[in-house]
Amino acid sequence: MAVPKVNEKLLEDLQVMGFPHARATRSLYFSGNRSLEDAITWMVDHENDTDIDEIPLVDVDIDIDTSPSFPITEEMRRKAVALIANNLRDQEKNKKKYEEKIMEREREKERIQAGKKLLEAKRIAEENERKRNLALRKAEKEEEQRARDNILKKLEQDKLNRRSELGLPLESQANVRSSPAIVVKQEKISKPVYTTTKIEHLRECLRSLKREHKGENTRIRRAFETLLVYVGNVVKNPKEEKYRKIRLSNPLFHDRVGSLNGGVEFLELCGFERADEFLHLPSEKIDMELLSSAGFVLNSAMTNPFFGLLST
Repeated sequence: MAVPKVNEKLLEDLQVMGFPHARATRSLYFSGNRSLEDAITWMVDHENDTDIDEIPLVDVDIDIDTSPSFPITEEMRRKAVALIANNLRDQEKNKKKYEEKIMEREREKERIQAGKKLLEAKRIAEENERKRNLALRKAEKEEEQRARDNILKKLEQDKLNRRSELGLPLESQANVRSSPAIVVKQEKISKPVYTTTKIEHLRECLRSLKREHKGENTRIRRAFETLLVYVGNVVKNPKEEKYRKIRLSNPLFHDRVGSLNGGVEFLELCGFERADEFLHLPSEKIDMELLSSAGFVLNSAMTNPFFGLLST
């Protein structure tokens, strides 16, 4: 197979007019190398051929005499210009289509990446929420277990206390005669039984206060802090009368403690008594162990986020 020979002068004229070498050669070959007009006409008729820009191959070389070039007419020029313009427009359209396809692919990649990031963020948020729920359930179970333990201790202590008040022997002593040593032992445990029960009453009073004013966290914390100051002052200065006497009409006291259900009751559990317009803690009724325990309960109520969530 060989490239066919065409009229070199006509080929040169077509190339000068802007046609590619392969297209000019193909048009001359298939139009019979007769004239520029025939070649251009052939190109117009075959511009949509897929192989229009491929040089044809022939089996045998054909000698073509180079004849003088034909004059280029105005009609030929118009056809050539129109053909070139169409070709350029097609190339521009194809270029735009290609660029749009590339841009669409990039946008699709960005959408996919954004989707992946969104799914990952959602997964992390769900995992964090799951961990928070697990921690909350664990804390609730621990609080519930502590409450159950306290109830069991309270029941057991109340039972012991009643048996002691009735003069009955403890269950462990049912089959053993009481001795002086055992009586002394019973006398020793009587005070802790009373104190522990009192502490549970203090704790339940604070729980009730927190439930009664649910949602008023700032007001509740301020009440706990104020109660802690009152209790702490008595513990530090048990002989000072001014720390053991609170005027009920005091605006500050009423705003922070007196106006809350359970505020005054807590102080009464600590030993304060109502006397006219005052809450007064008589010196002979000061129980330092009870007051210290009250301070501990108040601290627990302020620092434990789950305090009061479960009732006993």
